[in-house]
Amino acid sequence: MFASIDETSTSLARQSYVADDGLATSLFLALKMEKPLFVEGEPGVGKTEIAKVLSRALDTPLIRLQCYEGLDLNQAAYEWNYPRQLLAIQARSLAAQAGGNEPAEDIFSEAYLLRRPLLRAIDPDLERAPVLLIDEIDRADEEFESFLLELLSDFQITIPELGTLAARHRPITVITSNRTRDIHDALKRRCVYQWIDYPSRSKELEILHRKVPGIGEQLAEQIVSFVQSVREQDLVKLPGVSETLDWAEALGHLEAQALDLAAVDATLGFLLKVQDDLDTLRGGLAASLVAELPSTRADES
Repeated sequence: MFASIDETSTSLARQSYVADDGLATSLFLALKMEKPLFVEGEPGVGKTEIAKVLSRALDTPLIRLQCYEGLDLNQAAYEWNYPRQLLAIQARSLAAQAGGNEPAEDIFSEAYLLRRPLLRAIDPDLERAPVLLIDEIDRADEEFESFLLELLSDFQITIPELGTLAARHRPITVITSNRTRDIHDALKRRCVYQWIDYPSRSKELEILHRKVPGIGEQLAEQIVSFVQSVREQDLVKLPGVSETLDWAEALGHLEAQALDLAAVDATLGFLLKVQDDLDTLRGGLAASLVAELPSTRADES
């Protein structure tokens, strides 16, 4: 994996991911101790991206389980291929009617098993450990957490008809949560915990330059300054880093060289995703934030 915390940071940086010392340390230790990394934070701060970057940095497959309300074992781990089983039973019946005496194939064997993300992640036939992303676990029901306890403790899944299947290479597991509900302590105790907050101005500027390299320095500084000011407002949903990057790319396509009120009003939907927030910001508040941008003050002087 990575030999040190510095190498962890450097490897992430090569993939254009800017990690602070806390995240790099947690990730390094999670890999060393073979524990899942549990990442919480506001939407759009780069939690999911950690798993994607790890997969690229370590040159290993990424297996993603997107959680949602009602997620159960069939969608997450495995289910039996019922249509194929039914066809096998019908073929067996027809063969018997025709006087055949071939031995019956067990329809509850691995040949009839549909492997979902969790089972694929612990497949003993894998040549190397994959990255398993369990994304937005707070969207799933609490019952699903209980099932994960066995997986995260021993990285094995028990299938009543087959027995216990265990990983030969423990998957590198990243679990994300937007903290829309509390996750049970029993699950968190099995993980290395890391909170990711909105980035500082300097960190967000570095992220912007890495992700949108063609953007001009003045526009980049203005975008970050404006977004940082927006996050200080009383809004329903504050913009994350992903919204900053989308907004910067949109302004780049418009060949904007600097932020002005007209450009902000025309593209604010890239930054804010709630109508009440758009109504709050448009008009006087947006104008005052634009007026406070560093280059605006310099121009006026």
